[in-house]
Amino acid sequence: FQAGLVTENSFVLAEGWYDDGIFHVEAFGLPPPEKAETTRSYFGNINFFGGPSPIQVKGSSRLAKVEAENTEVMFVILSDVWLDDSKVMEKLNTLFMGYSAFPPTAFILCGNFLSSPKVLSHAKTLQECFRELGSMLSNYPDLISTSQFVFVPGPNDPVHSTILPRPTIPNSIIEAFMKKVPGAVFTSNPCRIQYCTQEIVVFREDIVTKMCRNCIRFPKEGNIPSHFAKSLMSQAHLCPLPLHVSPIYWAYDSSLRVYPLPDLIITADKYDPFVTSAMGTTIVNPGSFSRTNFGFKVYCPATRDVQDSQVSDPGDATFNASTSQVSDLSLLQGVESQSQSQVLDDPEVETIE
Repeated sequence: FQAGLVTENSFVLAEGWYDDGIFHVEAFGLPPPEKAETTRSYFGNINFFGGPSPIQVKGSSRLAKVEAENTEVMFVILSDVWLDDSKVMEKLNTLFMGYSAFPPTAFILCGNFLSSPKVLSHAKTLQECFRELGSMLSNYPDLISTSQFVFVPGPNDPVHSTILPRPTIPNSIIEAFMKKVPGAVFTSNPCRIQYCTQEIVVFREDIVTKMCRNCIRFPKEGNIPSHFAKSLMSQAHLCPLPLHVSPIYWAYDSSLRVYPLPDLIITADKYDPFVTSAMGTTIVNPGSFSRTNFGFKVYCPATRDVQDSQVSDPGDATFNASTSQVSDLSLLQGVESQSQSQVLDDPEVETIE
């Protein structure tokens, strides 16, 4: 067996011999992944990623120049943002306070947005939580006017949670929040972001955990993030699992495909945080904000670096990332930025201004 998490429903390559009606396998592995540059050399400027442009913008020299010159651009990435947890709300307030002086390009907040399903009162509870979040953000007008807030629903949020891709959170829940943060974007899950020449895919699903649980043979060597990255790249799909494990709307299966490979894949999973690379694509798992002592990731497109960050308690020792600045309270570990980007939903397209 070669490296990777091989699950039922995956494409594999098997080598061996056929004798007496039986195929004897000597070697078993995943198909070799293909770099995005190789794919585009065959298909030219065809836009596989989506969005309003009929051609892909990967080769735009003007956008590449803008991307390289804006060295302070960053995306702040959080997952499992439990809005009904008072400690989480306290840390979010500290986070927003720390970044208020240096607004980032975007906050990408992934669900679940409640700590546990509320069954009958789930929608009402979430509505109240978003109203409270909107009131909190009203204290930071610079963030509202400068940064883009992107919300990606999680498996337990009030949408069709058992089938992928998941639609946006209903307007009835976020109506009060949108009045206070009118520029916020509530996306489908997964969603796509085009920043200059970079293609970013955000997927909120416990996919690492599911693939480990359903793999045919668990790897004996190597680390799980590397095996996961190889599997994702080889399958060119965000969810290479059988339908009884993870059902998919076939009409929208294209939203789960990663061909050609994007520049960044954010797989927001409750698995331990990690950053790994394969075939020129960076794969990031920010981990659970609520479970990892309020840790999150910061992505800098100009350098393609991913930095570990954390909201610390007052009095705790803090440190700076190499290109970061700390807020006045010295509670925030991260970097700061300012720019524009574009969020691409499936099937809708949203533009971030």
